[in-house]
Amino acid sequence: MQYFRHAKKLTNQLGNGLITGAADDDPSGIATYSQAGAQFGGGLLWTLIFTAPLMIGIQMVSARIGWMTGKGLASSMCRVMPRWLALAMVLLLVLANTLNIAADIAAMGEALQLVVGGPQHGHALIFGLLCAVIPVWLNYESMVRVLKWFTLALLSYVAVLLMLQVDWRIMVHTALLPKMQKSSEYWMMVVAVLGTTISPYLFFWQASQEAELRQQLNAQPVAQDQLFMREHLSRIQLDTNVGMLFSNVIAFCIMLATAVTLHQHGVTDIQSSKQAAEALRPIAGDFTFLLFSLGVIGTGMLAVPVLAGSAAYAVADVFQWRSGLNHRMTEAKGFYTVLVLATIGGLLLDFTPLDPIKALVWSAIVNGVAAVPIMAMMMWLGRRQDILGEFTLSIRLEVLGWVATAVMLFAVMAMLWSVVGAA
Repeated sequence: MQYFRHAKKLTNQLGNGLITGAADDDPSGIATYSQAGAQFGGGLLWTLIFTAPLMIGIQMVSARIGWMTGKGLASSMCRVMPRWLALAMVLLLVLANTLNIAADIAAMGEALQLVVGGPQHGHALIFGLLCAVIPVWLNYESMVRVLKWFTLALLSYVAVLLMLQVDWRIMVHTALLPKMQKSSEYWMMVVAVLGTTISPYLFFWQASQEAELRQQLNAQPVAQDQLFMREHLSRIQLDTNVGMLFSNVIAFCIMLATAVTLHQHGVTDIQSSKQAAEALRPIAGDFTFLLFSLGVIGTGMLAVPVLAGSAAYAVADVFQWRSGLNHRMTEAKGFYTVLVLATIGGLLLDFTPLDPIKALVWSAIVNGVAAVPIMAMMMWLGRRQDILGEFTLSIRLEVLGWVATAVMLFAVMAMLWSVVGAA
């Protein structure tokens, strides 16, 4: 009984960080990790070990800003920079998120088509409408509960890996002592993994969710209660650590599963999660194929509301609209309008000639361009006592945050170099 009490206490502390981390493994991320495993085997497993502490650090910064201020990240940005500049960054976020939503909804439609047949666009339409309605229909607490259940879909990739024969000694050695390659393809895939793993929409989502939880707890009257604040900062640390580690473990499983199946059988070119599932079927069997496909659907249902929600929070913050899932649609019309339009906009893109893979590429480019200044701004906010009071960033968080920012700057420069070189 004591074990169950401890387990229940732990699960109650998990929420915003867990959901944020799990949303990072969306269908477009699955496609990237699958391609990395198929093309380079276990040669890029080290990237997920490398990015784990960086993810934890930068998400801790965003969560702390949201909790301490009781406001979203864009609202805090507007306090220290011109509103037009904050709006420009937010518009880049909305554009990138909409393109990402289009790619994710298309992937869900394709995954269900693989499992049950039928029209891919018809399935995509159902998923798109569901993702638009669920956040409007549910309140904050219900939405968090639903999204926490969707995180379980990611365990399907652990099950996929457990069904395969893996030489763990070789794979652990490869992950911890990688052999770096000099090819441009290798380093561009490194950039792709970094860009997929550290995304701006995760910053805005977790900051806003922590701010909303602060409002739900009516914490303003006890803002100076140090014990209260430290308890919740400890909760945020636990939640974020678990969420980001969970995210990277799942990504590790996906990359390793495709490495020991597709790569070892000479399948090295995977452009989408659908292709990864189809390629797995003749090699790993029907059940593995089914688990992989259902995982795409589950992660998409988790990621799309997070993508649309982060865009809605950011826009509402810049324009000082009332926002939050704890409000009804009639109370926060602008917030819910942006949320629904971002989802429907992504859905409609799937009915245009736009290739979902190209949408994903453009989303990665826009995300990468927007990520660096946003991360730098977060680090600046985290040092300001007029914003965080006595709970400014620790030296450890500062180091992790600035390293993450530098790594993303490198990723963006390499990505832009590849785009210019290809043109």
